[in-house]
Amino acid sequence: MSGQEIFVIVIVFLLLFGAEKLPEMARTLGKGMRDFKKATDDIRRELETNTQEFRRDLNDVTDSIKTDVTNLKDKLTNDVNEINESVKNDMKDVTSSVRQEVNEATSSFNNDVTEVNQNLRQDSKENNNKTPENSNEVKDNSQKNTDVSSDEYII
Repeated sequence: MSGQEIFVIVIVFLLLFGAEKLPEMARTLGKGMRDFKKATDDIRRELETNTQEFRRDLNDVTDSIKTDVTNLKDKLTNDVNEINESVKNDMKDVTSSVRQEVNEATSSFNNDVTEVNQNLRQDSKENNNKTPENSNEVKDNSQKNTDVSSDEYII
């Protein structure tokens, strides 16, 4: 309230109640304000006392929840790490056995290729050795055939 409003209120009180009753009313108003302030302070103290217990309980519950969540997070992290390691080990085992099988298959294939290559070389050498004899036989046969052919015509 501004000063003018207070001045208007004081004048209205003077007119209504008179100058004699004004000090008595001011005393009563002062007592009322003091009692109101005292009651307000009591209520505030009571609320703070009750809310302190509530705050403590709330803080205890919050701390408990934080601890539980932290423990759960740690447990989940450990479980995930264990599963991850287990999967890695399983994958290593699988890849190791697959690599071993691939190496065995490659080795077998290389042995087969080497054997086939040796057989082909051996056959090639045998054919090279037989070729001159066969070529003589072929030549002899071709000469005989031509001789026979020419004899046939002659006859």
